[in-house]
Amino acid sequence: AAKLTAQAKVYKKTVSDLNKGINTILKFMTFLVVPLCVLLIWSQVRTVGGWNVAISTGEWRSAVISAVAGVVGMIPEGLVLLTSLNFALAAIRLARKNTLVQELESVETLARVDCLNLDKTGTVTDGTIRLDSVKLLDIRSSGIMLGNVNEHDVRQALFDLSNEGQPNGTGQAILSGLREQGFADGTVEARVPFSSARKWSSIYDGNAVWTMGAPEVILSQIDGDHADILKQVNDFANDGNRVLLVARIDGAAPDDYETNPKLNPASCPIALVCCSEHIRADAEETLAWFREQGVRCRVISGDNPVTVGAIARKVHLTGEHEPRFMDARELPADITELAQVLENVDVLGRVLPDQKKAIVEALHAGEHVVAMTGDGVNDALAIKEADLGIAMGNAAPATKAVAQVVLVDSKFSHLPDVVARGRQVMANMERVASLFLVKTVYSALISLGVVLTQIPFPYLPRHITYVGGLTIGMPAFILALAPNTRRYIPGFLKRVLHFAVPCGVAVGLSILSTSWLLPIFMKWNVQDSGAQLAMLRGVNAIILLMMGVFVLARVARPLHSWRGILVLAFAAIGFGGMLVKPVANFFALVVPTGQMLAATAVAMVLSALVFLVCLRLVPKIPSIVPYFKKTRQS
Repeated sequence: AAKLTAQAKVYKKTVSDLNKGINTILKFMTFLVVPLCVLLIWSQVRTVGGWNVAISTGEWRSAVISAVAGVVGMIPEGLVLLTSLNFALAAIRLARKNTLVQELESVETLARVDCLNLDKTGTVTDGTIRLDSVKLLDIRSSGIMLGNVNEHDVRQALFDLSNEGQPNGTGQAILSGLREQGFADGTVEARVPFSSARKWSSIYDGNAVWTMGAPEVILSQIDGDHADILKQVNDFANDGNRVLLVARIDGAAPDDYETNPKLNPASCPIALVCCSEHIRADAEETLAWFREQGVRCRVISGDNPVTVGAIARKVHLTGEHEPRFMDARELPADITELAQVLENVDVLGRVLPDQKKAIVEALHAGEHVVAMTGDGVNDALAIKEADLGIAMGNAAPATKAVAQVVLVDSKFSHLPDVVARGRQVMANMERVASLFLVKTVYSALISLGVVLTQIPFPYLPRHITYVGGLTIGMPAFILALAPNTRRYIPGFLKRVLHFAVPCGVAVGLSILSTSWLLPIFMKWNVQDSGAQLAMLRGVNAIILLMMGVFVLARVARPLHSWRGILVLAFAAIGFGGMLVKPVANFFALVVPTGQMLAATAVAMVLSALVFLVCLRLVPKIPSIVPYFKKTRQS
C-alpha cells in the first residue's frame, strides 16, 4: 500500500482539449495583434495626410481610435472568462448532488468519456459485505484429517486471519459476522498480512500455519488435484458470492515466514468461506443510461471472475447480451495485444493493481477516453492514469487525492449527472467559442483590408462594443447554460475554425464591400468629411449588427424552440436601440433616411449575398487548393 501511495503522489495534469484550443488561439492572436496594430495606426495616419498633419491637427487621436477598433475586435475578450465561469458553474451544480470536482478541467473530460471502468465493490455493489457461511471440505491429507480440525477451530482461525490492523471490506465482514457468534482474539505468533498481489494472507497460531485467500490462487500453489473444490467454488461464485479458501498445515512456521512469505505446497484445503455483497438498487438503471449514451462499461475487480460475472449479469451490464468475463491472469503483457483483448471483454476478475493501470493504458492505445472508478488504495494508480479518475466518498485518502471527481456520498447513480454536466459544458462552449472567433476573424480581415487600401476604419470601438454585446456576449452566456447531452468528440479547435472562418470572412468582406462601394454610390468623400465618415460608419454598424444576427442564428440552431426567440429578441433590441436617442448618441449609431436609407438597403442586400456566397465557397477552399497545386505541377 505504501508503494502504491508513493507512486500515486506523482503529479499528473489533466489534459484539456478546450484549454489547448483556446491557448492556441491566444498565442496566434498575440503574434498577429502587435504588427497589425502598428500597421493600422500607420494606415490611419496616412488617410489624414501623414504624421506631420496628424500631429499638428490632432488627428492622430482618430488614428489611434481606429486602430483600437481593429485590435479590440481581434481579441476574443470574454471567451476565457466564460469558459472558467462555465466550468465553475458545472462544479457548483455537481456539488449540490454530492459530487466534488477537484480539477475544473475534468468537467471537460466528463464530456469526452466513451469508456468507463468500474470497480465492483463499492461501485456496482454498495460495499456492504456479509459473511454467509463457512463450509468444511471433506478432504483427508497426510498429516491432517478432517476429524482433527473442527468447525470452531476453522472459524477461530478465520477470525484471526481477518483481524489485521486495517482489514479490507471482506475482513471486516468476517470479523463482524464471527463477533456476533462470540469469537474474539486468538493466539497469533506471526502474521503475513493480505496482499492484493499475492491474493492471500496467513497466520501462525503456535501449532499450525493457516492461510486464507483466493481459492484458485492457493490451490494452484499446493499439491494435489483440486478439481472438485474448484467446481464447488464456481458453483458458489455463479450465485454472485465472494468465495475464500482456508488452508492449513501443521507444524512450526519457517524462519523467514514473515519476511519471505510463501505458500507451503503441503498445505491442505480445509474450508470455503462464502460472503455476499449487496448490489446497489440504482446500478442497473445507471448502467442502462451509459449504454444508451454510447459509453462502454467494464467491471474490473480483484475477485473471482465468475463472481464478478454473476453480479454483472444481475445488473444487466451488457443489456440483453451475456457479459463476457475473463481471468486477468490470462491477459497479455503487451499493451497492443491487451487493447485488442479488451475490445471483447466486459468483466475482468483477479486483476492486480498494476494490471488495472495497464488496462487503462491499453484503452488509451485504442484511442478511448477512459474514466475509472474505485475506492481502494489498489485502485489509485489506475484512477491516476485514467483521463477521468472517480473516487467514492468512502475511498482511501490516497485514492481520493489523485481522483479528479469524488462522489461524496459514494452513490453510483450520480455518474450520469457527472457525465451529462460535462457534455453540456463542452457542447455549449463549442457553440459560444464559434461566436467569439467569428469576430476575431472578421476583425483581422477588415484590419488587413484597411491596411492594404488605406481607407478610414469602417467602424468605431463603440460600434463593436454595441454589436458584440448583443450578438456575442449576452447570447453566449445564455447559450452556455442551455441543456445539451451530445457526446463530445476531440477536435474542438478544428470544428470551431470550420465554422468561424467562413462566417468571419463573410462578415469581413461584407463590411469592406460596403466601405469601398457605398462612398462611390453616395459620392461621399469620407477622408475629408467627418460627417460623411460618421454616416458610413453608422451604416457599417447596421451591416455589422445584421451579420452578427445571421451568425447568432447559425450558432443557436435549431431555431424552432426558445433559441429562435432568443435570436429575435436580441435582433429587436439591437435594431430598436438605434431608435432610442440616448443609446444612439452614446454608441454613435445612425438611423438612415432618404437616399441614405435606400443605399443602406442596397448595402444590406449586397452584404447578405456576400455572406451566403462566402459560406458556400470558403469551406471548399482547402479541397480546391491541392487540386490547383497538382494541376500546376503537371
